Amino acid sequence: MVCGGFVCTKNSLCALNILYVMVSLLLIGVAAWGKWFGLVTSFRVVAGVIGVGIFLLFVAFVGLCGALKHHQVLLFFYMIILFLVFMVQLSVSAACLAINKEQQKELEVGWNKSEATQKDVEKTLNCCGFFHPNYNGTCDADCFSNPLSCNPCAPIIQSHAEEVLRFLGGIGCFFSFTEILGVWLTHRYRNQKDSHPNSGAFL
Repeated sequence: MVCGGFVCTKNSLCALNILYVMVSLLLIGVAAWGKWFGLVTSFRVVAGVIGVGIFLLFVAFVGLCGALKHHQVLLFFYMIILFLVFMVQLSVSAACLAINKEQQKELEVGWNKSEATQKDVEKTLNCCGFFHPNYNGTCDADCFSNPLSCNPCAPIIQSHAEEVLRFLGGIGCFFSFTEILGVWLTHRYRNQKDSHPNSGAFL
């Protein structure tokens, strides 16, 4: 069987969806691990990551079932969902790569919205407060035992923000192109004939 035939396209589509299953399980596992060990205390962050993982797992499951059974309806919906995810992810990735330093300064808005996020950042980066440490308040950073040695978090966050955004943007762009590859493979696979057709595939 030459590559490009029915079996090759089917195997490629299955391999792509197995990759999505692995990524989704990794997202769910890392989020649960971070929450369990107290590395991340924000429930919204953990719930968001787990939600993305579950959604990706569902999409991959639909793609695997459609590929294994050559089910036209499942493949059609899989192709539509994957294309929508591609557009959203590519837009978000482009935004991450295009964000400038002035926009990075608006991180204070997100900082003020979540006390749990503040605690996570202060503990991880060993800093207190956003622009100025609050010596009369509380802080989870180790340096707070000697408050005068604590630095504000804003400069540290901004120094890492550009690097992190570029990394996330690059990863997002990579996965968005695997998604458009999945759309192309699905479209190609739907139009190919199975040498052993499944009578229920078109129901």
